[in-house]
Amino acid sequence: MNAALTLRERSEAEASRLPPLLARAEHLAGTVLLGDHGRRRSGLGDDFWQYRPAQIGDSRRLIDHRRSARGDQQFVREREWQIAQSIMLWVDQGASMRFASDKSLPTKADRVRLLGLAIAILLVRGGERVGLTGTTLPPRRGNAQIIRLAQAWSEDSQTDYAPPEHRAMIPHARAVFISDFLGPLDEVELALTKAADRGVRGVLLQVLDPSEESFPYSGRTIFESVGGTARHETLKAADLRDRYLDRLAARKDALTQLCRATGWQMGLHHTGDSAQSALLWLYRALDGGTR
Repeated sequence: MNAALTLRERSEAEASRLPPLLARAEHLAGTVLLGDHGRRRSGLGDDFWQYRPAQIGDSRRLIDHRRSARGDQQFVREREWQIAQSIMLWVDQGASMRFASDKSLPTKADRVRLLGLAIAILLVRGGERVGLTGTTLPPRRGNAQIIRLAQAWSEDSQTDYAPPEHRAMIPHARAVFISDFLGPLDEVELALTKAADRGVRGVLLQVLDPSEESFPYSGRTIFESVGGTARHETLKAADLRDRYLDRLAARKDALTQLCRATGWQMGLHHTGDSAQSALLWLYRALDGGTR
């Protein structure tokens, strides 16, 4: 009986989290859509997109004679590209993401879920198919898929660091990985290498708490992982600062080199900064990679 009540309480708690996350993601996506023309581009399709001046090499059958008759210049009628892509998303749900150095800041988990869901909304509105890496939620279109993503990301992992999922990579698709990427680097290397082998290109966004960049600790300090699997106590925390910052810089450099080698793009976001700026970067990085 107690187990059933506990399960019900947990289910109700998770359900109560879903609508606010969706509402915030919808609002965030809306701020990026304002003044933006989406992922529209010229290519194969039936719908008119724009006129452009004719160039050397254009076939005469592409010239729009009605538009060209208005002046002395010839114009080509371009159609909108309508081939939907599959974009696979991975958002880190490890225990390390449930960290915030100050009550005024969101946890890293809250920020990566918000960004993951908001970019999914933008992509679906642009006609793309979105889903999770792995086999649990293949890429699909529609608002129902957004609900499924929100539900999948409402569950926390009990391990300190959740490795990127690299199974069932769809050949020549796109991918987005969002995490602090402070866990084992070999897992990230394996995922990006397997993705590159299948022609998958994508975007890696590292999300860090401001304190993880500055290491503002001194004196007696106890460092403990969120999952409780690691603990270190020191009387002189300031003495660790330079070594910590060197290791963080080395991790960033390793991630940058890995992305360069596999054709991915890397970005950095701090939870103290605007989520809108991070979402806009993600959106443009994905769009730039598909041209």
